[in-house]
Amino acid sequence: MKKLFSKIRNNESGATAIEYGLIAALIAVVLISSLTTLGTNMGTRFNSIGSSVGSR
Repeated sequence: MKKLFSKIRNNESGATAIEYGLIAALIAVVLISSLTTLGTNMGTRFNSIGSSVGSR
């Protein structure tokens, strides 16, 4: 019984999986925020170009 409890206590595979999950979530948040900003900037730029081309 002691061996079983020590084996469970020393098992760190669950902690590693949680760490990888947190890293993946952080990467997803950074990607979403940067792509949202990029999309907004590109939309503004295309509208400006469209207005310039349409007025000629």
